[in-house]
Amino acid sequence: MEAIIHPTYFPNIAHFWAIVNADSIHFEVCDNYQKQSFRNRTEIYGANGKLALTVPVTYSQKNRQLSKDVKIANEAQWQVQHLKSLQSAYSMSPFFEFYIDDLMPLFELQFDFILDFNLKCFELLSNALQLNSNPIHTSIFEKEPIGKIDFRNLTKRNFEVNSLQSYTQVFTEKHGFLSNLSVLDLLFNEGPNAELYLKRQEISFI
Repeated sequence: MEAIIHPTYFPNIAHFWAIVNADSIHFEVCDNYQKQSFRNRTEIYGANGKLALTVPVTYSQKNRQLSKDVKIANEAQWQVQHLKSLQSAYSMSPFFEFYIDDLMPLFELQFDFILDFNLKCFELLSNALQLNSNPIHTSIFEKEPIGKIDFRNLTKRNFEVNSLQSYTQVFTEKHGFLSNLSVLDLLFNEGPNAELYLKRQEISFI
């Protein structure tokens, strides 16, 4: 299948399920930016349960902007905070030390635009998962894409996903299994088995 999807910050598991199971991926880069979405947000499993990490951006609802033109508010020192949160959440996971060095450019390099950051995020995650994926970037915005399965709704924070199989998470004994977190949660806990996990899911969307 051909799929169209938004590049997001450390995409959730359903997002990566669509990517892994598609024959080809089209990244939507011509849309208007929408607030309150996963474009600049990811969710991980912290000691107190689900924890949201948000990349601060400079954006005004009054003046519509294309996603590719939205800038990151780097004065907020968010990279340091996010890295500390990941270390606190996953330092005891089986594969954290194995993968974290490969992801460090996301916390050490400064990116001006959220789209560029998300594309680099996808590149590094794909390398970690050993995916052979070369996304095509859209050249125009299509409200109803022709010949592609539209997964752009996965960017919405209120979009619900059912049927994900459980796996062992660091804080399972405290809070139980938390479904559809960032693919980082799967990667740090399952390591090389992450791609197999993604391929065997049969996801239904509400």
